[in-house]
Amino acid sequence: MADPETYDPSKDPSRKPKSDDPGWEFGFWPDKNNRDLVECALCGRQVHSGVKRLKQHLVGGYGDVEKCAKTTAEIRTKIGNYMKSKMKNKMPVPVELDDEDDELDEDHVTQVSSRASSIHPVPSSGTAIKRKRVAQATLKFQHSLPKSGKPTNSVASMIRKSPEEVIEERHSQGKSQQTLEGCTRSKEEVKKVHGHIADFFYENGIPFNAANSRSYEIMIESIGQFGPGLKPPSYHELRVPLLEEAVKDTEKLKENHEIAWKQYGCTLMSDGWSDKRSRHLVNFLVNSPEGTFFLESIDASHESQDASLLASLLEKQIQKIGKENVIQVVTDNGANYKAAGKLLEQRIPTLSWTPCAAHCLDLMMEDIGKLVEFKPWIDSARRCTTFIYRHTRILSAMRERTGGRDLVRAGVTRFATAFLTLQSLCKYREPLRNLFVSQDWNNSKLSSTAVGQRVCDTILATKFWNGVEDTLRACHPLLVVLRIVDGDEHPAMPELAMAMREAKKKINESFAGRPRVLKKLMKIFEDRWADQMEVKLYGAALFLNPSKYFDLKRTDTAYAYEQRALFNDVVYKMIGDDELECKISKQVDDYDFLRGGFAKPLPIKHQKTKAPLNWWNAFGGHALELQSLALRIIGLCCSSSGCERNWSTFEFIHTKKRNRLEHKRLNDLVFIQYNRKIVNRFKKRREEGSSFNPLVLEEFSWDNEWVDDSGSQVVHHGDDLLWDEVDEALGASRNLDRRNPRRGDGGEPSSSVRVYSRRRNDDTDVEENGQESEPFPNDDLDVDDEDQDAMDIIHNNQADSRFDDFLDDV
Repeated sequence: MADPETYDPSKDPSRKPKSDDPGWEFGFWPDKNNRDLVECALCGRQVHSGVKRLKQHLVGGYGDVEKCAKTTAEIRTKIGNYMKSKMKNKMPVPVELDDEDDELDEDHVTQVSSRASSIHPVPSSGTAIKRKRVAQATLKFQHSLPKSGKPTNSVASMIRKSPEEVIEERHSQGKSQQTLEGCTRSKEEVKKVHGHIADFFYENGIPFNAANSRSYEIMIESIGQFGPGLKPPSYHELRVPLLEEAVKDTEKLKENHEIAWKQYGCTLMSDGWSDKRSRHLVNFLVNSPEGTFFLESIDASHESQDASLLASLLEKQIQKIGKENVIQVVTDNGANYKAAGKLLEQRIPTLSWTPCAAHCLDLMMEDIGKLVEFKPWIDSARRCTTFIYRHTRILSAMRERTGGRDLVRAGVTRFATAFLTLQSLCKYREPLRNLFVSQDWNNSKLSSTAVGQRVCDTILATKFWNGVEDTLRACHPLLVVLRIVDGDEHPAMPELAMAMREAKKKINESFAGRPRVLKKLMKIFEDRWADQMEVKLYGAALFLNPSKYFDLKRTDTAYAYEQRALFNDVVYKMIGDDELECKISKQVDDYDFLRGGFAKPLPIKHQKTKAPLNWWNAFGGHALELQSLALRIIGLCCSSSGCERNWSTFEFIHTKKRNRLEHKRLNDLVFIQYNRKIVNRFKKRREEGSSFNPLVLEEFSWDNEWVDDSGSQVVHHGDDLLWDEVDEALGASRNLDRRNPRRGDGGEPSSSVRVYSRRRNDDTDVEENGQESEPFPNDDLDVDDEDQDAMDIIHNNQADSRFDDFLDDV
């Protein structure tokens, strides 16, 4: 037995494993029953995690353990060289690691940690299980790194998911769990990295909603997978080679679309707009069951915007797509586009021009909003929302009561915004009432002002809420149709005719007891829909929609026969071949009267469970000619609203005052940005399912008239007098118009963006008796609040600086 006075545990062979690891020359087990604990023979410090942590202790530079105070350069070199040699000879990573038995794994992990720790020390892992997870994660990362500057094809790098796959999986699974790598980082480290990212946003005026984009998530994931030492792309690389590569990658998205164009046919959509310098640009997009694809925008600033020019521009795009693939052209209802559509139909007899259904619906809602029965409630509701959003303390108190939700819901059109906001007001009726009887309100200086008292009276008035409900009854059925038309879930063509029929029925039921109001509403239907939207394709598509047509035959035979007649007209227009027409006519009889293959139980069973497009794909195979024609009709859209979803993109890029970038590169930017937004929109639609609302814009706008109606700004700070009111009182605009009459078709330059679309300028609304009806007169007054919303400043002064460096100095 050893003498206790001379016994040295560091020399006891029983306190060390039989290993050639040089780390054991400087350490031992102080407790034989706990082999996870190792004591340094030099300084006496005890470390956990076996000899791996001891070697880190001896070499130094690791966040997991303090450096040995008595180590020497010779020891550090010896241990460091051993760790490097083991890493070079290391085979692929095992799944399970053990601190005691897998010393090679420990050494390999140590080297990786050394490289990372030279920049930022890694905190202690805490438990044995966590240490193993750290080791596994680090080994995976190490095997993905290049060695000696050369690419690697390690197993880990080949099986590791791409950043795009990681983000796709994260979204498909909902809120993701923290990764193994992420769970090893301290809160301080995460906070520091987040701070650097936030600084980039703040210093460059990048809107915060950019953090909601997929590309942002993919970028962060890609940088993380690359690891330390990534050199960011330069100004030139972003501006030229990377932009060219992005265009090529986006072009690849077109391949699936082209396949769908040939199988289902497609719709060419077009819309135009003029910027602040009166430059006119025309956008062209293609829609099919595959989705929408942006083709290009053309600068037509130096051409007259007549029907002949527009027809020629559209025809060139049709030739690029393939004349045999384009079934219809959809534009807004402007006179120039309407005339261009008629010219195209003469040049291409099989082609149909269709006015935008969404534009028509928006005009109908605008007409309804002007009726004396509804306009006062819309105006009063708008004044309430602008009052709340102008004063940050009231806005904050409102959001506390609505669970952080906003009252204003920005819609895809001006009037969709109005009625969506009315819906939101009704939803939060009780929280609003509670706000205006609360201490928050009573203690506010606003409660003693005239405008504050009138807003309070409005919110608490039963008459106001009854008026809002009446307005929603008049417009909600049209919002349902607009959702179908603007939605991406299914092609709208086979649904539109019946949807409008149902909307008309709902309005009749809602106002059956008010014949005067009902008469006005029905006149709007007749003036807007019957005159402008009697499109034969709608009837043909309804006839080919088994979920609607066969019920219609049972309930309204005469109307069903009208749809069959419209289908016959479309066949005659689209086919142009007598023999093929006869063949389709025989096949369509089988469909209409449920004979042959259409009489089998399976197609009848699925008439209402399958979408029309899927139904014809599944059960139309025994009537191939009819199936091919049906797919080319029911796969069409009814709206050019896809053109308008990228106005912000165009306005941002094309109206920069210092922009000298040629139109080709601008078009490349829009081409990339818009097409990728479309892809992300479809992904979001799949993720959200039935909760996805195509009418609601994703971005909240502080320029919305329901948030801030003082677009002309105040005359004097702290005063309520607006320049618009000065203009109206003096008649300046009217006098100017009299002095400067329009010059024929040349148009007039404007300082504001002019859009030839359903987003129309706000005209003065005057009732039939020449006076506006207001239940709460003078409630458009306001008072200033000493608080300012920082978000207003950011969006107004910095939002457009995202691409300043990208666009300048060209």
